[in-house]
Amino acid sequence: MDRLKGLILSGGAGTRLRPITHTSAKQLVPVANKPVLFYGIEALVEAGVTEIGIIIAPETGAEIREAVGDGGRFGATITYIEQEAPLGLAHALLTAEEFLGQSPFVMYLGDNLLRDGIVELVAAFKSSQPEALILLTKVGDPSAYGVAELDGDRVVRLVEKPKEPPSDLALVGVYMFGPAIFEAARSIEPSARGELEITDAIDALIDAGKRVEPHIVKGWWKDTGRLEDMLDANRLVLEELEGRVDGELIDSEVEGRVVIEKGAELKNTRVRGPAVIGAGAKLTNSYVGPYTAVGANVVVDGSEIEHSIVLSGSVIRNLPARMEASLLGKDVTLTRSDGMPKTMQFLVGDHAEIAIP
Repeated sequence: MDRLKGLILSGGAGTRLRPITHTSAKQLVPVANKPVLFYGIEALVEAGVTEIGIIIAPETGAEIREAVGDGGRFGATITYIEQEAPLGLAHALLTAEEFLGQSPFVMYLGDNLLRDGIVELVAAFKSSQPEALILLTKVGDPSAYGVAELDGDRVVRLVEKPKEPPSDLALVGVYMFGPAIFEAARSIEPSARGELEITDAIDALIDAGKRVEPHIVKGWWKDTGRLEDMLDANRLVLEELEGRVDGELIDSEVEGRVVIEKGAELKNTRVRGPAVIGAGAKLTNSYVGPYTAVGANVVVDGSEIEHSIVLSGSVIRNLPARMEASLLGKDVTLTRSDGMPKTMQFLVGDHAEIAIP
């Protein structure tokens, strides 16, 4: 089999994570202080896939180019491919046809996280050489996903968000294809939502008698498109954290697996892991609880935070209650005014300023 290429889809609008995604690409929102997109690039490189195309949207492409660069720091070569509008995964694939050529390739959705990566998947694809190999995972509510119906080691059909699911095996956002997928994608019509669906293209492969094989994911998988999924992915990644303290602790206490990055300074503060405190962060008279990621140059003063993500440059001062299950964008200012609410949960976009009554 020829050397595999990679295709990462990073052009979606991220409507479910607004207002964060009004000012930032959803694939660059960090999990455990690392952009989600970087996990996908690293997973491809780990599996030996180093020639990577990234589908970008006109609105967020410049930001993604700036964040990722030429791919050198990941050990990859990156080519950027602009998709003029979000017209479906199969449309994105066709947009990248010139880059992909006749090479077999991995297609990876840029807002997905896979605990165990794709090394095993790539090995299975190279060994069996089907026209398509799709990742599947068991889910509790298959009617909310694209679902596969299997016959032994073959996929016989895919159904998008079925009212009566044929199985509990949902499509994970990673696929492997041979070049026949392009003809299949050209043969389909837009769905009711006006998109060329990848499930329809794979069904066209099956109808043409091509072999489509399943691969069941054993570790966890997360689509980070919603706040609760971002927080859950943050928790899962932090669960496997190896603690280290490179910053300065002054009359402060660290419990469990905690990363304190270089330049961070903690004064009279307690951090319970797993948690990560970014470079240059300043925490004073505060408490940071488990499953929290505090970004670079964040200031936390006289406040309590738990199970949350705080992006770089934000300032949190004198909150009257513990902030939980929240996502704060970059350069947010969150302070207390008069009054005493009991609980607080936030999803706050970049550059906001909020006073709590």
